[in-house]
Amino acid sequence: MNNQQDQEKKLAFEDFKPGSRFELGPYPVSAEEIIAFASEFDPQPMHLDEAAGKASILGGLSASGWHTCSMIMRMFIDGYIGNSTSQGAPGVDSCEWKRPVLAGDTLSGTSTVKSARRLQSRPGIGAVEFRHEICNQRGELVCASENTGFFACRNEGDPQ
Repeated sequence: MNNQQDQEKKLAFEDFKPGSRFELGPYPVSAEEIIAFASEFDPQPMHLDEAAGKASILGGLSASGWHTCSMIMRMFIDGYIGNSTSQGAPGVDSCEWKRPVLAGDTLSGTSTVKSARRLQSRPGIGAVEFRHEICNQRGELVCASENTGFFACRNEGDPQ
């Protein structure tokens, strides 16, 4: 297969229509992963020790919110970005940590396209606005976020 055929199989801007949904996960969360992340990036007691987590308002060994975002990014990559023409993102518009992510949880969710438009300033690139909702194994919302991502267009000259 040549590069042109490979490029055609990737999700391009044209594939992100408003209302499109991409399934995310499942992603199992282990105590070891929580502790490893926290040890390096967010060494607060509730992220490092089960007893401290249970004594906190979080109710158990809890992933840092930043760790939660990192796990969700992995889910984005596995769910659709890893097979796309992604060109990065200008930032995150909102991120709400609704419930703690605890050791033993399994995360899953969806990314839904809210809007999509071509960039006038960058021919061949489109901006896709997403709403992401991530739940634990009980269906409880643990994180909701919104952001815009940039994707290369498959057909630069075609309007959308």
